[in-house]
Amino acid sequence: MHHFRLWAPAASRVDLFLNGNTIPMERGAGDWWTVECEAVSGDDYGYSLDGGPALPDPRSPWQPYGVGGLSRLVDHSGFLWTDGAWGGISMGDAVIYELHTGTFSTEGTFGGVAERLDHVASLGANVIELMPVAEFPGDRGWGYDGVNLFAPHHRYGGPGGLKHLVNACHARGIGVIMDVVYNHIGPEGNHLAAFGPYMETGRSTPWGKGLGLSDPDATEVRNFVIDNACMWIRDYHCDGLRVDAIQALRWEGAIGITREIQDAVRNIGKAQGRKVVLIAEDDINDSSVVVDAQKGGLGFDAVYANTFQRALQPALTGERSGHYHGFGSIAHLLEALQGPWVYAGHYARYLSAQQEHNLRVCSCRFLVYLQNHDQVGNREQGERISSLVSPGLAKIGAALTLLSPFTPMLFQGEEFAASSPFLFFTDHRQLTDPLSIWRSRMEEFADFDWAEKAVPDPQSAASFSGSKLRWEELEEADHAAMLAWYRSLVSLRKELDHTGVRFDPSCTLYDENARWLRVARGQLLIAANLGAAPATIPLTGAARLRLASDSSISISAASLFLPPETVAMALVQGSTTDQKQEATHNTRQGARQAEQGR
Repeated sequence: MHHFRLWAPAASRVDLFLNGNTIPMERGAGDWWTVECEAVSGDDYGYSLDGGPALPDPRSPWQPYGVGGLSRLVDHSGFLWTDGAWGGISMGDAVIYELHTGTFSTEGTFGGVAERLDHVASLGANVIELMPVAEFPGDRGWGYDGVNLFAPHHRYGGPGGLKHLVNACHARGIGVIMDVVYNHIGPEGNHLAAFGPYMETGRSTPWGKGLGLSDPDATEVRNFVIDNACMWIRDYHCDGLRVDAIQALRWEGAIGITREIQDAVRNIGKAQGRKVVLIAEDDINDSSVVVDAQKGGLGFDAVYANTFQRALQPALTGERSGHYHGFGSIAHLLEALQGPWVYAGHYARYLSAQQEHNLRVCSCRFLVYLQNHDQVGNREQGERISSLVSPGLAKIGAALTLLSPFTPMLFQGEEFAASSPFLFFTDHRQLTDPLSIWRSRMEEFADFDWAEKAVPDPQSAASFSGSKLRWEELEEADHAAMLAWYRSLVSLRKELDHTGVRFDPSCTLYDENARWLRVARGQLLIAANLGAAPATIPLTGAARLRLASDSSISISAASLFLPPETVAMALVQGSTTDQKQEATHNTRQGARQAEQGR
């Protein structure tokens, strides 16, 4: 016997549609409708409200026919897990690899990802972050317009495919973070309002209507979200969640639900003997997001530090439009490396009260990146950094990200300078205006001055297929060289184990006009020349060259010689007080140059 339960306060009659049969349900306490009947895993079902057509279960575990079809029962206890010894992940030693299931492999499935896990492991990444996989319209999409939040996408391989992937990851020592979206539901196939007050009145986003999480009668809606978060941890053994756009939850007054999610999923992890982590995507630059709740913070384990990328990319590319406006100086880049937030004011004054507070938070709790799905996909042509700058500058960006004191994240293909773009793509089939989300995005990114005719059609299958990684590029010399560089950087990061050790401001040196910089973390010194002319950079003490992006880089007793667009890492045996004082003096001088140039 299977016990069917449905919360449907908006209905006066509910019928279960199961294997072609219509079975009346009874209303119980709290507007929960129930019925018990013979059913097994694999049976298709739906719910008819007030005599209407059968709709998918709001908590459907599987949508084999897509967002518009019937739901399918899944027996989660039937899967044979082999990860009993797996203990979870730690932000202290995490190197995260973000990927999109549909474009990561030729197959575009969970199985296709599993077949490439050896590549991820050999890179040195020990966590994958999956872009949203909850059922979304059609066969292709980014996943942020998900509709059936409890159902892994049918095209990717459904529930079984995801479990096999997670199991395979854990067998290789790789954790899995699931990207979840709780501030809105996609516009196509969204039937939640027919069941009850799931949707917030009067609020919508470019991706769909907002969930009514802050309404006075939102208890069951909040439970819906909390239960969904628990499902990814309990039934799919995910090691944590990346919670999308928590600033939207702030704005709608529902930020408190994040603490309820944290408590619930951590308790499940504890019961399973695994550490569970919660990562917030937040655009407010507030380090209280990662302060423990007992101390007045939001209690997340990590938060996206978006201004790190906004300082790094324009320093490499020279871009100044959109959210890169006001960035681009070496001083801002150093501010991000130390911060990671970036504030106005020159480098000599960069330790604001907020940043001093940041220094009391473990640096591993700030997640940084050079590229991610947003920063590539939210471009006119989906361009990667490797198509915007020289290989030398791309290597500098990788070094500063991977050897920063923060937790680094890479985006699929970044490590081998993939030539394929990552475009915005959709597969809407039932919307009156299938380009509605695309039009909203055009408005959102108006400051980038996109030429509308130059933006590829997101509904075209070519936008999706053209975004797939071309794994054959690994056999080509240029791509192989970039992959070797990334592997060396990840290896060096793990070798030094500088968790929590930030760049020392007293050892920082830079020249705004010549566009070079020098920073140090413990014994590791990083020197980068972003300029067009060679640079000779003073050392802080006796040092040996550890890793260099170009064979022309040389080291002497007192300095590093860097050709244009190169970066080098040296291990310093010692430094003197006088050298630190000189570095401080030169840092202030560089700050004055930067201030005069703005």
